[in-house]
Amino acid sequence: MRKFWSYGSPYTDLHYYVPRQELIDKAILKLVGEKSEKGGHYITIWAPRQRGKTWIMGEVLFRLRDVPEYDAFDVVHLPLESLKLKTNVTEIMQKITVEILEQLGLTKTPTDLESLFKRDILSKPLILILDEFDALIPEAISGIVSAFRNIHFRRYQQANLPSGERDYLLHGVALIGVRAVLGLENKRGSPFNVQHSIHIPNLTFEEVESMFKWYERESGQQIEQAVINRVFYETQGQPGLVGWLGELLTETYNKHNPSITIRDFEIAYAAAVDALPNSNILNIISKAKQNPHKQLLLKLFQTDEKLAFRYDDPDTNFLYMNGVIDQEIEDETKRYIKFACPFIQKRLFNYFTGEIFGQEGQLYPPFTDLSQTITENDLNIKNLLKLHEAYIHKNKDWLLQDAPRRKDLRLYEAVYHFNLYIYLDRFMRRRGGQVWPEFPTGNGQVDLIIRYAGKEYALEVKSFVDDYEYNKGLDQAARYGKKLKLKEVTLVLFIEQVDEANRKKYETIHTDEDTGITVEPVFVVTG
Repeated sequence: MRKFWSYGSPYTDLHYYVPRQELIDKAILKLVGEKSEKGGHYITIWAPRQRGKTWIMGEVLFRLRDVPEYDAFDVVHLPLESLKLKTNVTEIMQKITVEILEQLGLTKTPTDLESLFKRDILSKPLILILDEFDALIPEAISGIVSAFRNIHFRRYQQANLPSGERDYLLHGVALIGVRAVLGLENKRGSPFNVQHSIHIPNLTFEEVESMFKWYERESGQQIEQAVINRVFYETQGQPGLVGWLGELLTETYNKHNPSITIRDFEIAYAAAVDALPNSNILNIISKAKQNPHKQLLLKLFQTDEKLAFRYDDPDTNFLYMNGVIDQEIEDETKRYIKFACPFIQKRLFNYFTGEIFGQEGQLYPPFTDLSQTITENDLNIKNLLKLHEAYIHKNKDWLLQDAPRRKDLRLYEAVYHFNLYIYLDRFMRRRGGQVWPEFPTGNGQVDLIIRYAGKEYALEVKSFVDDYEYNKGLDQAARYGKKLKLKEVTLVLFIEQVDEANRKKYETIHTDEDTGITVEPVFVVTG
């Protein structure tokens, strides 16, 4: 029986996988060419990490090698990660040349990498796949793609000849993971402007569902549809995370009930968020905490406006290619930054919360009367938020001393969100309650859910900007309450200062006409 897999490329006879046949066919068509006698294309295979680039191109390799239709070509697949620590360009070129010759079983000695692909060296047209290409130093990348560009134009000048009769026999090239090749790190511009580009997307919902249905057929164990829905929602189809959660659900946290339930998912997911190491996530956190990229993420946790997605912005590009963020497309013309998926956003939220607030201090003075805030059966959210506000005012000199700040020296809005979460979490854990964050949009909005004494309380967290955003926040909170099947929701509004007249005006309980949900706005003053 197969298993779910997240430790590199899956084996199709051992692991659950998605065929992704359309992408494989597209890559083969590009490498072979629409008319093979005219030559193939030089292509880049690019996507954030853990999207399955290497596996897809491995399937391309097997097809090109095993199908008689492609016997006219030699095919070489060369991983380059072992060369990432090499700093001598000549040595890198020589190593690649030797590896290609060895795979082809050739003993000839070309003078350099470019001459390796001449007709007197190779015996037939060659399709070359270079994996982890962006692991090389920029100078080596520039030198190699410049050689490929020269070969491409030499072959183009002989387009009247069949591919196998031209001076150079480098028929098609695939460069995998080629962020640098796209020109973003090359001050002179990309030397490889002849390449075609194939982007590898995340798995679709149907593809994720197909793997779990496959498991059902093989195991005889049913999986509740709500579990599959949550796996896709939390991962947005990122193959590595889908495989990891699939493994946790079907092996580590599988209680062998007649079906895997949403409760099983909650247990596995809680462990994945708080307790279990995962190389994919650890790598993402290591990238996210680096300056200056960290500053963009802290901005992304704000709730008052979306951030534009521009691929040529260095911070955006770095975080996107490392799987931290993705793009949200609105009206097919506008692109905004969002977190890659809710699971990654939760892990980063937890990480930054712990990093910024390692020391937390006293939640409230020892003799504080809490009878109007919490009892054995009820929780007053407004009074609890007033406790948090008093905590900030009393401790802000040391509590926020080392917190990250914007260029104007004001604290990032996210700092207060992190602090509210950690304050509520500490407060509720003492009394057997539970708090967890949710991120419904992926680009800044933070909701906190409190479970206590058999009840759930929802807090939508925003910054107060103006009347328009305030009214929009009321509508959003009401819709959120309806989604959670709650009658009441608290809209938490952070603000630096507010006078009593405006506090009275805006802290007015609102009942939404469409949903009937009651929304209680509460200011938390930070100044």
